[in-house]
Amino acid sequence: MNRIDLAGRRAVITGGAQGIGRAIAERFLESGASVSVWDRNQAATEATVQELSGHGLIHGLVVDVTDAQRVGEAAAETAKEWGGIDILVANAGITGPNTECWNYPPDAWRQVIDTNLTGIFLCCRAIVPHMIQQKYGRIVNVASIAGKEGNPNASAYSAAKAGVIALTKSLGKELAKFDIGVNCVTPAAARTGLFDQMTESHIRYMLSKIPRERFVEVREIASMVAWLVSAENSFTTGAVFDISGGRATY
Repeated sequence: MNRIDLAGRRAVITGGAQGIGRAIAERFLESGASVSVWDRNQAATEATVQELSGHGLIHGLVVDVTDAQRVGEAAAETAKEWGGIDILVANAGITGPNTECWNYPPDAWRQVIDTNLTGIFLCCRAIVPHMIQQKYGRIVNVASIAGKEGNPNASAYSAAKAGVIALTKSLGKELAKFDIGVNCVTPAAARTGLFDQMTESHIRYMLSKIPRERFVEVREIASMVAWLVSAENSFTTGAVFDISGGRATY
């Protein structure tokens, strides 16, 4: 494994106590960053902080990314704890039910959009001012291949992730003059706890679409994200980085 230099950088990772977020937290710590894990699951957050504390400087906050006030408070707490925020990985998300669009429950639709899209907006809104003040920052938003292709029986998830791609492009243009890079990744499905929210038929469908004939590993996503948040990634912004095992056609 190549070591990306994140020494001295201060990172926030939402949904950082589980799955992709936890793998990113571990990779960042190994690369020298201080990490603040934000997750709405208190038990998982405490366990992650305890288990990864031997890898470097880490602390955790219980944060529901759909709560604007709590997100703002968490940003202020983290900036005070580390003396600033250099990196945001906006990863927190849910899948929602697997059903046809015309049968999709409106409350579930709103919950998926609020968590997967509005949650990223709220985190960027709270953290970007800290980055502007220091004229440096790196943001990676975790979208999905579903945001490019639109998975059947996952209309809310697909729509939210497409929104994440557009938000990334807009914000990247707005922040380019501040040396703040804003990019997103579009992974294929990874076998994480989110699979518990999906039907078996939907899981089989996703696997059938991946030319590599396997799901992406969370460590593979973490490797890509680690470079994207590094100072070495000094020019690219507003871009979409595919990690779909060959599924994406654009």
